[in-house]
Amino acid sequence: MRANEITEILDRPISRELLARDVTRLAYVARDGTPRNVPIAFTWNGSEIVVCTTKNAPKLPALRENPMVALTIDTEVHPPKILLIRGRAELDAVDGIPDEYLQINGSYEMTPEQRVEWEAEVRSLYDGMVRIVVTPTWAKLIDFETTLPSAVEELVRRRAERV
Repeated sequence: MRANEITEILDRPISRELLARDVTRLAYVARDGTPRNVPIAFTWNGSEIVVCTTKNAPKLPALRENPMVALTIDTEVHPPKILLIRGRAELDAVDGIPDEYLQINGSYEMTPEQRVEWEAEVRSLYDGMVRIVVTPTWAKLIDFETTLPSAVEELVRRRAERV
């Protein structure tokens, strides 16, 4: 998929709405060859999806071995809105707490006092984290109103041919 096609999909209003959500599902291949799909908080910086994790997270050795990932960001209403993204994960170990981690968790409802306590706890727990940065190499938006999954598109086409 060409970069301009990816940009066009990610710039759609529904895509921007989904990219402003809190949680994505990160799919990758574990070191034993089996698939994994984990919900994880994320932020979109306009060109990359950034998630942060502990330096000892089990997903890190797997991502070092095979950095290809798939992300799903969706809604919980009918009809669902779904943004599918594929890309390559780049790992960036950092000292301290990445700004993105604090931004990611900034959307949770906390009082100012709770926020101060939470941030102090995070800073005392982690001496560093790993930023997982995914630059999209493929994207598809499914909103069931203007776009459909390809399997449904095929069924609609076949129905039209029968009529």
